[in-house]
Amino acid sequence: MGILNDWSRKIFFGDKNDRSGAVFSVSKKSNSQKIKKTKSMNSLDILKSQLEIPPKIETETKFKTKTKIPATKKPKVDSFIVKKVKKKILKKEPVKKIANKKTAKKVVKKSDFSVKKFEGNPIIRPGEKNRWESKATFNPAVLHAEGKIHLLYRAMGDGDISVLGYVSSKDGFTMSKRLDNPAFFSANTHQRPKKGAKSKVPPISYVSGGGLNGGCEDPRLTLIEGKVYLTYTAFDGWGSLRMALSSISLKDFLKKKWNWEKPILISPPGQIHKNWVLFPEKVEGKFAVLHSISPEILVDYFEDLNFKDGKYIESYYDGKVNDKNRWDDRVRGAGPPPIKTKEGWLLIYHSMDSRDPDKYKMGAMLLDLKDPQKILVRSKEPFLEPDMHYENEGWKSGVSYCCGATVKDGQLLIYYGGADKFSCVATADMDKFLETLIKTGKPKVKKVKRESLKKISS
Repeated sequence: MGILNDWSRKIFFGDKNDRSGAVFSVSKKSNSQKIKKTKSMNSLDILKSQLEIPPKIETETKFKTKTKIPATKKPKVDSFIVKKVKKKILKKEPVKKIANKKTAKKVVKKSDFSVKKFEGNPIIRPGEKNRWESKATFNPAVLHAEGKIHLLYRAMGDGDISVLGYVSSKDGFTMSKRLDNPAFFSANTHQRPKKGAKSKVPPISYVSGGGLNGGCEDPRLTLIEGKVYLTYTAFDGWGSLRMALSSISLKDFLKKKWNWEKPILISPPGQIHKNWVLFPEKVEGKFAVLHSISPEILVDYFEDLNFKDGKYIESYYDGKVNDKNRWDDRVRGAGPPPIKTKEGWLLIYHSMDSRDPDKYKMGAMLLDLKDPQKILVRSKEPFLEPDMHYENEGWKSGVSYCCGATVKDGQLLIYYGGADKFSCVATADMDKFLETLIKTGKPKVKKVKRESLKKISS
């Protein structure tokens, strides 16, 4: 609660070499001031030059878009946009009749998940008004609380530093409040070796969404017992890509008082990890962290999330082609935190198809409620693919990357990044979605003993 003033003074006026990971809110800045980068400036200096500290901590910008939520209007042409339908029992898949019974084969219709991309996409675009988010606003995490949809999205501006912006919506589609300043900012990811200085850590070949100077990437939000937990990828812009954790009280979050707890790194040093999520409630009385889904589901359980005394989660990931007969033969990782349903934990995940390379597509799994490492069903095809212009015209073409999903009024709202530049939303009837997944999904993941896995970077 009290780290805001102490650490903001240290970052702006104190020791620039401090790597403790302070988090603070930043406030409105002058838009007319241009950045003049010098050889002595590091990436933190660049971000600070975009922001000034006025008396007030933060301001809000209220705006309304002209786009309305489509009711009965026929959607645009899109292979993955389908009309809304009322809840009903799925009919049996048709079988094509052929005279020669020996050669007769079932013609399987593509599974109807009834997923519809919002016609008003993108819902969040980069803009020149706030220079810290002038290049990209993507990969939003979602929190559904107090009747509103709250989004924390990854933003990048002139300094190529990733911070998290805030926007909210009453209906989940039309954004009504958007802050002029970042809601979350981690200082320890912005330190890079000075020019000419030797570093013990070699540089890694990693560029995500153009974030050359590191920062807070790909957030996920989870509400447990009145506290909002944030997991994100912490990149120092040089040689470290690790998972980090912070938290804030729900009360402060709703009031936009960004009193975040000091972030802690929960993955080991020297390893590269992404896409870790926290279950939205305790499993068997313990916090549950899902940290890998390839080659198997890995979940670790904790009495608390303090991670004291250098405690880390040992994770294993294998992104190699595992089954050439499946669309998801290159599983990338989990999407949003799992959603609890009566049928099991609904987990949306990202994967690629080696037969259709360089495209991030979305699939779904149902995990056992008592044992989340057990897959009950798994979609045999993607339910959403990057086939719209806002999913192909940006920092990276062919990307639909989901970090947030929630259920509102019986509708599954799926929030995702398009082309590493925009924030988008898709929706589906929750009952229809689950019914289709259960009817058509087939679990094909082999159970692998953890002792047999090798530690490899993701």
